[in-house]
Amino acid sequence: MKHNALYVTATGPLTGKSAIALGTMQMLSRHMRNVAFFRPIINEPQLDDRDPDINLMLEHFKINMEYADTFAYTHAEAREIINQGSRNILLENIIQKFKKILMEHDFVLCVGTDFLGKDPVFEFELNAEIAANLGCPVMLVTSGDNATAEDIRQSLQMTMDSLDPYALDVVATIINRSHLSQTDLDELRAQFGQDGQPALIYAVPNDPTIGRATMGDVKKGLNAEVLFGENRMDTLVGDYLVAAMHVDNFLRYIAKDQLIISPGDRTDILLAAIASRLSSAKPDIAGVLLTGGLRPPEEVCKLIEGWTGAPLPILLTEFHTYRTITALQEVYGLIEPGDMRKINTVLGLYEHHVNGKEIASRLVCKRSGRMTPMMFEFELIERAKSDKMRIVLAEGEEERILRATDILLRREVADITLLGNVDLIRQKASELGLVIAGATLIDPVKSPKFDDYAQTYYELRKAKGITLEHARDVMSDATYFATMMVKKDDADGMVSGSVNTTAHTIRPAFEFIKTKPGYSVVSSVFLMCLKDRVLAFGDCAVNPNPTAQQLAEIAVASAHTAKVFGIEPRVAMLSYSTGTSGKGADVDVVVEATRIAKEMAPDLALEGPLQYDAAIDPTVAKTKMPDSKVAGKATVFIFPDLNTGNNTYKAVQRAAQAVAIGPVLQGLNKPVNDLSRGCTVPDIVNTVAITAVQAAAEKSGSK
Repeated sequence: MKHNALYVTATGPLTGKSAIALGTMQMLSRHMRNVAFFRPIINEPQLDDRDPDINLMLEHFKINMEYADTFAYTHAEAREIINQGSRNILLENIIQKFKKILMEHDFVLCVGTDFLGKDPVFEFELNAEIAANLGCPVMLVTSGDNATAEDIRQSLQMTMDSLDPYALDVVATIINRSHLSQTDLDELRAQFGQDGQPALIYAVPNDPTIGRATMGDVKKGLNAEVLFGENRMDTLVGDYLVAAMHVDNFLRYIAKDQLIISPGDRTDILLAAIASRLSSAKPDIAGVLLTGGLRPPEEVCKLIEGWTGAPLPILLTEFHTYRTITALQEVYGLIEPGDMRKINTVLGLYEHHVNGKEIASRLVCKRSGRMTPMMFEFELIERAKSDKMRIVLAEGEEERILRATDILLRREVADITLLGNVDLIRQKASELGLVIAGATLIDPVKSPKFDDYAQTYYELRKAKGITLEHARDVMSDATYFATMMVKKDDADGMVSGSVNTTAHTIRPAFEFIKTKPGYSVVSSVFLMCLKDRVLAFGDCAVNPNPTAQQLAEIAVASAHTAKVFGIEPRVAMLSYSTGTSGKGADVDVVVEATRIAKEMAPDLALEGPLQYDAAIDPTVAKTKMPDSKVAGKATVFIFPDLNTGNNTYKAVQRAAQAVAIGPVLQGLNKPVNDLSRGCTVPDIVNTVAITAVQAAAEKSGSK
């Protein structure tokens, strides 16, 4: 049976259900194009705030739904209706809203109540009844925090017994914040399995950073004012320290990730806290919360504004100190849409410990024939993770590179090497609150391999007049050093360009990585993620006016790249003419390139010359080239020159709101890729994943 919904419900309070729902939504989005989100019952909204789970899903996954359509009742409304004896009306309205969502979407992920009420048994039974009436299979989320294997076994048995009257299909059970061994987990799977098949029970270990509040949560919970450090509101808070002692005594109590709470008139504590954050002799605190509405004196504020170094979040609340402490007990570590550190930590844990393919097979999720940008990006990360490659990032001191590294390591996308001043890299990562401990840090000129790399470069380039001394100067450049790491098989791929120019990034590859046999030119493609498909556009970044031979090579290389990334290559050689409808030197080049490409790859679906509309639109293709296997169905578009290609990809990117991933360089012996100097952190993550997939394909010899 194919299901069209899944109901995620906790077995009690504080299970981390929101994190599991986030991972599950990503898993579902990987298999289906149009997944909706629905919460039958939400908590009472505070002020004008949205429900945190709904807001996270709508924003992060860009779900096209109105907020009002994503839930049916608040907890208080539901309780009142039930107390009035109108339970059936409650269920009928939930079902009606659910069915309306199903009419507009392929699948619905439903998430149950938050168990913040006083009666967890009532909430559990209500969730079970709602799931049964919606006809949804269930995913259970239970807490393994401070629980033994026997505790969990007994709890699950009671849960299953309680679900029996509802005849629910329990697709999977997630034990969150688990400390179970693999043996314990295998025994649970066997005990709760059916028909000789083990139950789908997964254990996700605890990562305390997920549940921690950020400085942003503190600001929101206390309605505090940000005095300094507006850009550091994602800093995690580990513990609280009320500072009322003299400064020298206060400094003894400082611990990592503490939030220092002090009356606003204690400028000595404030300045000492900032000084401790700048000192390597003291652990890094999270920030300072000043109480009583007491703003620091103007001269102190000026001093802080001019203080260079690590930015420290400093907040001001109107509450007095005791009330501040009380209010902080109600501040929870929510997963906010913009908190990519928490989001990627959650997704990394889920992907590592939960087998999404097993769950999808139980739901009988059939993979969509069309691919959305999000599906493509998920698939990209998944493919990179399946065969981890060693990727070197030449610009290791750049903030965006460091932020991307944090994400890449959390998601286990690749083994990362960062080049640069090692102490500076560590300092910057600490200042930004990033975790890069899993990365290898190398200062090129201090590397034990520096002399060997310089000697290798000298041997390769001495015929060009390069001296050994010059070779050593060249190899001190991080981009050259990174490329040599790839050449010497100390890395599988290289990414640069967030600071350096394209020419500087790819020049070393031209010098000693060289092109593949059979290729005379390095070219590029952009992977264009439209709303319902992914296309490859080449060459839009490297070759201004390719010859017919070069254009043919670009076409064959682009088809290979498309295939590596799961796109069935159907190649359109573009021109202002379709077939024999036009004449001229520009058309002749495309005609000749098409002939050469067919000789190079006779089995490749390739057609040219074609106009863009004839290549992409089946209706136009029927008129202009009715017998073509490519016209109207093209997936790889080869532009005759850089001017046409670059402008077209940008026009499609803007007009069709497409996601343009690239440029992806092709034709080199080993993968080297260039970033735009205006690249974002997600751009870097995608480019590293692309480079890793290319490297894995090269190593496996796939063609």
